[in-house]
This record gives sequence, structure tokens and C-alpha cells, in this order.
Amino acid sequence: MDRACVIGAGSSGVAACQALHARSIPFDCYEAGSAVGGNWRYDNDNGMSAAYRSLRTKSSRRGMQYAKFPMPRGYPDYLGHEMVAAYLDDFVDHFGFRGNIQFQTDVTGIEPTGSGWDVTTRQRATGAVRTRRYQAVLVASGHHWDPKYPDPLPGAATFTGEQIHSHDYRTPEPFAGKRILIVGLGNSACDAATEVSQVAARTVVTMRRGTHVVPKYLLGRPTDYLTLSRLCSRAPLRLQQTALALLLRLAQGRVARYGLPEPDHAVLRAAPAVSDSLLSEIAAGAIVVKPGIIRLEAGRVLFSDGSVEDIDTVICCTGYKISFPFLGEAITGPEGRLIGLYHRVVAPRLSGLYFIGLVQPIGAIMPLAELQADWVADLIEGRAALPPQAEMDGEIDRYRAATAKRYARPDQPDIHVDFLAYVREIRRERRVGARRAGQASRPIWRTRKAAKSPFARRLIDMGRAG
Repeated sequence: MDRACVIGAGSSGVAACQALHARSIPFDCYEAGSAVGGNWRYDNDNGMSAAYRSLRTKSSRRGMQYAKFPMPRGYPDYLGHEMVAAYLDDFVDHFGFRGNIQFQTDVTGIEPTGSGWDVTTRQRATGAVRTRRYQAVLVASGHHWDPKYPDPLPGAATFTGEQIHSHDYRTPEPFAGKRILIVGLGNSACDAATEVSQVAARTVVTMRRGTHVVPKYLLGRPTDYLTLSRLCSRAPLRLQQTALALLLRLAQGRVARYGLPEPDHAVLRAAPAVSDSLLSEIAAGAIVVKPGIIRLEAGRVLFSDGSVEDIDTVICCTGYKISFPFLGEAITGPEGRLIGLYHRVVAPRLSGLYFIGLVQPIGAIMPLAELQADWVADLIEGRAALPPQAEMDGEIDRYRAATAKRYARPDQPDIHVDFLAYVREIRRERRVGARRAGQASRPIWRTRKAAKSPFARRLIDMGRAG
């Protein structure tokens, strides 16, 4: 009962482990695969990773590193999955908690007991099942693993071609000489389309609504250097949107120039697609843009503009469900929708249950998971306390209302956050929580002095400003 349980050893899970280990809080971490890294481990044997061979980060090195363990300066601005996985291995070994991770172990269920949590696990190698009681459970298993397909289209059952999800896409070679349809225009869709177009007989991209396409570099610097800059962090959202829209217009013009539908929302009101090559491949004719799908007919697809394309394979780049198979319906709700979480971490009516990394920022998740983990460690240690349940419910209601106003048709309304505002939000809650617990807040200058990089100190400064 004096131990905590961490579920998952991906980028969010290892951040949770480090926070507990640094406070000498006993814990066990259960990881279904045989290595740390989660979604960044190519062909991860946990069966959940969506990494493809050419995957590179969409956030820059400085934008996604942990504040406590900055990435080496020799790393490129944007890392391949191999380097991210190696960085996570180095993170675990640097802080020395690998022995707390039980690999090849599935969590099959967690149940509240009234005084803690019963966590049931199964060893993949032996099938051995074990249940152990914990004071707290930190769910860090990620939300990019359970593929979400579009609603069935008329004629889908008669379509004779292949249909797959981008989760199963690895390399372009299997699509050589074929006619490929990419559904969606997120990051994975951009990468798959540009790769497949080099080998396919024809590559078609279709989407229901417009998306802003952002290059990895603006003004010669990684784009997120601009959005996370000191000036941007203090500027009103409307001014940030206007400035970024102007830079995008100067750098590449309107997306409508390339045949893509004009977005019906301002930039930064939804996650953009990050790509340096999609627009140029469209301009070169290697990728054809089509409007929404009307129906499928055997080996053909009819689009809303009346055009028809012969298609061999449909690749659905349509995102992921939020799924936790080990959680009961009482926790996730009858339709699988996540319950409201206080500051996107704490389940108000389920004491000792926390979610790490369950956010969808315009930016990287890793620094936010690190901040969340530190706050949860405060709560477990008793250095911070939560407010009354009614106050937590009020925060959740205000968040949902603000999210509906801030973001354009969010697909996952309960996890969207603004990176800079959320950094300030969690740091503010840690300070307030410390006062609730009767603990003196840790002097901000000590934390800042211990930070190892200017960018880490910048994150702390943003919290102090909040």
C-alpha cells in the first residue's frame, strides 16, 4: 500500500518514474514491451507503436526535451525515432530506475478498493497472473495506439481494395505501382502521402475539412522556437495567430493555392499538419487532392466533386480513440469517453488515480508529462493537496467551456491544451496545492538554478510568470 504503480514505460511513463524515483517513493512500472520508448520504439513488441521507418519528430529538440535531462547539443533539430528511443534509454539509465520496470508485463485490470487500487498483471512469457495493491496508480500508457476509422461510407462493404489504418503503415515499398488513397491530413497523412507518392502509380489525398500546413522551419529556425519564445508566451492569442498566419503566407502562400480546402479556423485553433514536403509534392503533381468521399464502388471511389478514382489501397490517417482496456466502465463511462480530469490529470472521485501525458497540445507532450509527474509526486508525498471535489468539478466545467471556444471542432475535447498556458497552469496548481497542504512552496530560484539548459529555465520562467 505504500507503493505507487506506473502503467507504461513510454515517454510519459518514464517521466512519471523519474519523478517518483527522485522523491524515493517506492513504485513498480509495468511495460507490455521489452524496452522503454513506447510509440518511439520502431516495431515495438508491445504491439502498440505506430512508428514508421521514416518517422521524425514534429517538435524540435529543444521543444520536446525533458527539462531535467536536456538532449545533447549535437542532436539535430528534428530527431528520428531511433534517436528519441536512445534518448529515453539514456534518461532511464541516467536516473537509475530501470530495475523498477517490469517488462513484458500487461496490466489487465485495475480496481478501486476504497483504500487503494488492486492492479492485476500478466507476464507475457509465462502467463503468470498477479494482483498487487497500490496506494496510487499513474496511467501513462498513451493515447496513440487504438486506431479510429472514419464512419462507414456507402459501398464500403463492396470495396474490393485493401483498407488499412496509418497505425499499420511502416514503409512505402508495399504500395509500389499501386493507386493509393490517403484519408485525412494530419502529420501521419502528410508523411505517408509524400513517401508513397515516390513509388505509387497514383497518390490521392482526401479530407473533409481544411487544415493549416506548417513547415518545420520559419525564418531559418524551427517553427516551435517562435511559438515558445518569450515574446510569444506573453502575446495575446489573437496576436500570435496573426503573426504566424502572416509568416505562413509569406513562406508558402495560402493552402488553397495547392488545391487544399481553405481551413475554416484560424491557425493555432487546431493542431496543424507539420510538413516540409507535402505542398511541394502537390505542386509537382505527385499528389492529387480530392474533396470528401461520397461512396466506394468495388475498386473505385466517388468524390463529392463528381470525379472517380480507381483505387487499390485506402490508408486511413484518421487518428486514435482514447482507450484504456484495463479500466472499467465506471471509470471511462458507458461509451468509452474519458471522465473529466482536474487539470487533465486527477480523477476527482477516484482517489489515487492519475493520468500522465493524456493531453493533446499544439507542441510536444514530453515536457508537459514531466510537469504533471512532478505535481502528482507532490500529491503522493503530501507536499500538495487537492481542493474540495466541487472546486475540481468547477475547474473541469470551465476547461470544457474554454476548450469549446478555443479550438475548432476538437476531435478529443477532453485533452486539448495550449502548451504555454498549460505550463503556467500546472506550476500555479503546484504552488496553490502546497499552500493547501501547509507546505512552503519550493523557492522558484532554486528550481531555476538547477535547470540545465536555457530552454528548461524558460519553462520555469513561464510558470513563475503565471
